[in-house]
Amino acid sequence: MLKDAPVYATLAASEIGRARRWYEEKLEMTPVVDMGDEGLIYRSGGAMFSIYKSAGAGTARNTVATIVVGDLDAVVADLRGRGVVFEDYAMGDEGPTTTDGVASDPNGGKAAWFKDSEDNIVALAQLPPGMMS
Repeated sequence: MLKDAPVYATLAASEIGRARRWYEEKLEMTPVVDMGDEGLIYRSGGAMFSIYKSAGAGTARNTVATIVVGDLDAVVADLRGRGVVFEDYAMGDEGPTTTDGVASDPNGGKAAWFKDSEDNIVALAQLPPGMMS
């Protein structure tokens, strides 16, 4: 029943205006729907995600959304130039280990994580060659 239904991420924000400014300035994204202080809906690469007002914003310690990119190193460099700070992880067998903010896998994939203005953890992923074909 749901196998062909679209899925989108929903991110919490304690202050919608601050989140909107951050996504515009850092990621060059503008909302397609603006619900004022209640939330925003964005469209990127054919997918959607929303940001909604919540007192629980920034409490998740896991990745809340992943943005798939073609050239992760170039995107990381561009975002760093905009002031985005990338996380470093050293989780050993339990997760990724990053070098200068980027984790690589033996299949050719890469990933990097940053926190948005609301302390949500967002990932960038460069998929291994042939994965989407």
